[in-house]
Amino acid sequence: MAENLVIVMANSDPRNGEELGAPIFQASVAAAMEYEVEVICTATAGVLLKKGVAEKLVVKEGSPKTVYDFIKDAHEAGVKFFTCSPNLDLFDMSQDDLIPECEGIVGGAYLIEKVMDDDTKVLTY
Repeated sequence: MAENLVIVMANSDPRNGEELGAPIFQASVAAAMEYEVEVICTATAGVLLKKGVAEKLVVKEGSPKTVYDFIKDAHEAGVKFFTCSPNLDLFDMSQDDLIPECEGIVGGAYLIEKVMDDDTKVLTY
């Protein structure tokens, strides 16, 4: 049985808050089940890890909880968040622009190695 879960958020568009809840919530659940969980934000979803972005987003209109609140909860549960290196250029970011919950910057080879690992399952959004 896989010990690790990698959730790739590539097509989850921050302009549509309802797309952001499921992957972050499922990451939290998996971490609570004691799986090692990594969320890799790439492409459009990469902007979520930029300071000031997730704080302004909600999954459901009128919700008092922001997407950043969900990220903080997941991180507290043990989820590790990463951004892909091309996102820095795409969204005019430096490492200093990333939220504290972002563990770091990874490249394409890192993602491919994770996906190919026999002890890892992958979900994409």
